[in-house]
Amino acid sequence: MKFDLDKLNKVFDNRIRVGIMSGLMVNESLSFNDLKEYLSLTDGNLASHLKNLEESQYITVTKGFIGRKTNTTYSATEEGKMAFKQHLTYLENLIKELK
Repeated sequence: MKFDLDKLNKVFDNRIRVGIMSGLMVNESLSFNDLKEYLSLTDGNLASHLKNLEESQYITVTKGFIGRKTNTTYSATEEGKMAFKQHLTYLENLIKELK
């Protein structure tokens, strides 16, 4: 198998976006605060990566309230799940070939 950079999804080149998608693949949704704590990020850093994933249509954003406090949750879209799985599958196959 020859390594083909074009088969890797550029959106997932960043470890933070990989972390976000990993969390969303195993959870139906996660709040902003859950993701921030899980990944040990600042608000601004997390927000910029979430925006990138949202613009790519890989996640959806739901804004609501818990009591009087705002609560923003994120979920992976079907397109996002498929793209992430394809990215991981290509990496797995590449690793298997290199053994």
